[in-house]
Order: sequence, then structure tokens, then C-alpha cells
Amino acid sequence: MKRNKWADHYSRRARQEAWLARSVYKLQELDKKFHIFRPGQRVLDLGCSPGSWSQYASSKVGSKGEVIGIDLNRVETPISDGFRFMEADILELDPESLLSQIGTVDVVISDLAPRTSGARDVDAARSMALSEKAMEVADRVLKPGGKFVCKVFESGDLPGFKGSLQRRYRQVKALRPKAVRKGSREIYLVGLSKIDNQEAREV
Repeated sequence: MKRNKWADHYSRRARQEAWLARSVYKLQELDKKFHIFRPGQRVLDLGCSPGSWSQYASSKVGSKGEVIGIDLNRVETPISDGFRFMEADILELDPESLLSQIGTVDVVISDLAPRTSGARDVDAARSMALSEKAMEVADRVLKPGGKFVCKVFESGDLPGFKGSLQRRYRQVKALRPKAVRKGSREIYLVGLSKIDNQEAREV
């Protein structure tokens, strides 16, 4: 039998612990370090399929919380009673329209990834476009004081994107979780305590 090259420790552990994907361990590490979730929160998960981040967030916000997941691909496995799925292309999403549909949220998480081409610069540019869109959505739907988690690929555009976040959040942290695959250029930026829009304009 041909061995699956992605069948690593985290994949096996995810199956054993009934998580939908190994990527859950990235969010778990980010949460342990930066205390992202609390019971009763409303969470928006951008690029939610196959559902492990929504699954983890749901377990943290509990029965009084809500997780709204958006993706082009449906989440086929039931997540929780407090999970709502919206099928949409993130890049075509109008933040104002989204706000009218879901209201404000306490946390925005984004594990969005482009379809990779194999060309380093092209993939980095596509990833940055998704990250910038996630930031734009968070600008509109995230409450002041809220938290933002976003995957990016390391590239020459990363310092500029981090600077944009620093104008929007009181603290911005970077972390490469242990579950990121070897050779991947993934890094996660975490915006802690969103600055009120009026205050941000004055900074």
C-alpha cells in the first residue's frame, strides 16, 4: 500500500481525538498562548472547511456561544448546535452585507489558503490577498476589543501587512505553531484587542 506522505503524527492524533483535521492543533496552540476564546463568544471562521477550527472554537465558546463558518466548500460533518455555515467566496464577500447578516462578533479566525500553483511568488501573493480580505472583513464585523487570527505566508509583503494590523490592534503577535508542516512558510498573526474605528483613525 502506498503511504500517504501527509500521514504524520498530528494527522494520526487528530483521527484518534476525533478532530476533523490536523490543523486544529495550530489553533489550539495559538489559543493556549494568547487566550483567544471564552465561553459565550460569537466567532467568525473564514475558510472553515473541513471544519476543525470551527469544531475547536465551538468546544471553547460552549452552548451559549456561536460559530459562523464561511467557505466555498461545505462542511459536511455536523459541528455543534451553535454552528452556522454560509457558502461564499471570501474574495467576493461584501463586509457590509455580511455585517447585516450576522451582526458583530468577538473573534475572527482565518485559516484561508490559496490553491497553490507551485510558484513561490504567485502563491505568496494569493495568500496575501486572502489575508488582506480577512482583515477587511474583521474591520467591519469585529467588535472593539475583539481578537483576530490570520494565517499568512512569509514573504516580502509580510512586514507591511503586520504594520496594517498594528494600526488596528493594541498588540500583534506572530507564531509558527508546532503543527505547521516542515518546509511550509505558514505563520500566524494574532491581533489582540481591536482598536475602536474612531480611535484607529486618530492613531
